[in-house]
Formats: sequence, C-alpha cells, structure tokens
Amino acid sequence: MSKFDSYFLMKTDDAIEYAKVKVPQISWDVDSMECKEIGDGNLNYVFKVTDGKGHSVIIKQAGVEARISSDMKLDTDRNRIESEILVLEGKLAPGYVPEIYFYDTVMSACGMEDLSDHEIMRTAMLEHKIFPKFADQISTFMAQVLMGTTDVVMDHQEKKELQRKFINPELCDITEALVYTEPYNDELKRNHVFPPIAEFVKETLYDDQELHCEVAKLKMDFMTRAQSLIHGDLHTGSVFINEESTKVFDPEFCFYGPMGYDIGNVIANMIFAWANGDAVGAEEFCNWVENVLVDVVNMTKEKMEKYYEEHVTDTMCKNELYRKYYMATIIEDTSAVTGLELIRRIVGMANVKDITSIEDEAKRARAEKICITAAVDFIKNRGDKKCGKCFLGTLKDAIAKVDA
Repeated sequence: MSKFDSYFLMKTDDAIEYAKVKVPQISWDVDSMECKEIGDGNLNYVFKVTDGKGHSVIIKQAGVEARISSDMKLDTDRNRIESEILVLEGKLAPGYVPEIYFYDTVMSACGMEDLSDHEIMRTAMLEHKIFPKFADQISTFMAQVLMGTTDVVMDHQEKKELQRKFINPELCDITEALVYTEPYNDELKRNHVFPPIAEFVKETLYDDQELHCEVAKLKMDFMTRAQSLIHGDLHTGSVFINEESTKVFDPEFCFYGPMGYDIGNVIANMIFAWANGDAVGAEEFCNWVENVLVDVVNMTKEKMEKYYEEHVTDTMCKNELYRKYYMATIIEDTSAVTGLELIRRIVGMANVKDITSIEDEAKRARAEKICITAAVDFIKNRGDKKCGKCFLGTLKDAIAKVDA
C-alpha cells in the first residue's frame, strides 16, 4: 500500500517521493533529488522538485484550510478545478499556461511544468523590470479564453455543462466576502488599514452609502451573471513572465462570472506596480506601466471584438448593435472591478506587497489614497470609461486630487 493512498499534507521529503511515483516519465537521478517549498500564496502548498541532471517538476497541493487564516476551511477539490482549467485554457490559448502532467484526486495535488526560466511577475515588478510584450500577450490570453467560453461563441448546452462542472461555491464565497463586502464595512474585523489613512478610509469607504449601493449591484452581478469562464484571481502574482513569454497560472478561483473581473484585476495590479515605482522615483518603469494600462484595455477590447466577429454562433448575437452593447458592458465591468481590486488590496484582509513594501510612511499613505480615490471613480463612474485612455486619465485625476 502506498503512503499516497490517503490524503495528508505533504512536506518536502514527501514531495520528493511523490514525484518519483507520479512523474515516472522523468528519468530522475534519485540520489540527487531535492525539494523546496516555494508557495507564497494564501491557500496552497507548492513544491519544486529537482535533481542534479536538470530535471524538475512543480507539485501543487491544496490544503484543507487557507494558509492566510485557519478559520477559512476549504474544499480541496479546487486543485482539480485548477488542473482541468489549465488544460482547457491551454487549448483555447496555446502557450499561455504551464503544461499539466497529472492530477491526483486522493492527494488533491497536481504536477505541472517548471517555469524556472520565468519569474513571478509581481516579484519582477517590485524590482521595476519592464516587459515590452506583456500587454500584447496578456490581452491575447484574455480575449481567447474569455470570449471562447461565452454563450455568444459556444454551443449553449456545452457552455452550461462547463458552468456546472466548474461551479466553485467556496472560493466564490471568499471573493464575495473579501472583495465585495468587508472592505466597505469591516464586518468581521479582518481589514488591514494603514493607520495614517484610517480616517480617510472611514470617510471614503465605510461612510459612503452611494458607493455601497454601487458595490451591492456589482456583487449581485458577480453572483448571478454567468458570462464567461473567468480565472477569478488574475493578478501579477498569478503570472510567470520573462522578456519573451507570459504564462498564466493559479486559476483555482475559476468559475462562470463576468469577464470584466479578470481584465479589471490585471489593470488594478498594474496600478499597484505603478504606485510602488512612483514611490521610489522609477520614472521609466512608471511610464511603461502607464502605457500598459492603456494598451491592455484597448488591445483586449480589439481582440475580443475580432474574436466575436469571427466566432459568433448565436443568431441573435450576430446583430451589430448588440455586439457594440456587449463590448461596452465588458469595459464597464472592467472599470468597476479595477476599483474593487484596488480597494480590497489596500484595506482588506489580503494586502498587496507592492504597497506594503513602500518604506516611507508618507509615500505609502499617498499611494494608498491615490489607489482608493481612483477606485471610487472607477466604480461610481464606470459607464464613462470607454477606452484605455480613460483608465489612465482616472489614475491621473486621482493623483491630482490627492496632491492638491
């Protein structure tokens, strides 16, 4: 009987033995095998197993509770969802996700391609590295995966089967709490508010009933609008990158929801990167990020429109007026989610390193105020954001307002 015939949370020595069993297609040099736990996320355990001959594999295991809080009990089936999603995304957008070698229902673990020639994008951008191909590559990924899983393109019955297969209630519940609820009321007293901006947060977020109304509308949309198979957590910590390649991973929050959720997450996390660069005077980096903000919105919209025109199957959706309406709603949702992500990562339970690593308190407070000020505009005035220039303009307006 194998030790892996029943679930337990692995340690590094276990992961080495596990790789021997589960990835026999690699001719492991057993005597030189090593393992390091490299997970830096909030939910899972990630092991990198290597040997002296240059072989390697990444083993990712789902725990029964979140690493960020033992109060969050989780269904380990999320690892199955992630594995199957990566396989599907690999078909829709070849070359933009890591290869999956196996998924194990007993250990709630999967093995995937080691992308050591890439780096985590958030880590790279904390060093203010520039990636000229990112906007083009991430917009291609989003356009092909998001549009490729809509009712506009897919057979409706096949789409409903995907929707059933990838229902993800536990992780959706986390999003509904941490993104759409707690940042506006701190009802569970889990928010992390930087003390110098506590009064600003109270006035701008906790006391604004108009903002709460708009967020409530967005929350109900997130919960009920099964538009596309979204990644659900598409930030710079979920992207491997180098100068030539962009690879998206970690889609365990994936489910059928509004596609603007993914696009808005990308935009918001680029704004966090901008704020970090701005705090230390990384002018060239900030200029690049500003261009990325514009390009990601515009390129994604253009590529989605092209994909729509080339692949639309629903008879009623072939109407040109409807196509324009449909695309406008995606950009409006993108604006709203940009705001939601900016707020939840500043004041919510899961803060973002781009901001928390700013050492100068005054500069950090300024960065946080800029993000929140822009966020409120992105949410309340989401219908006014028509193109990438509008998104950059919102950031610039927030800077001017905070600095006034």
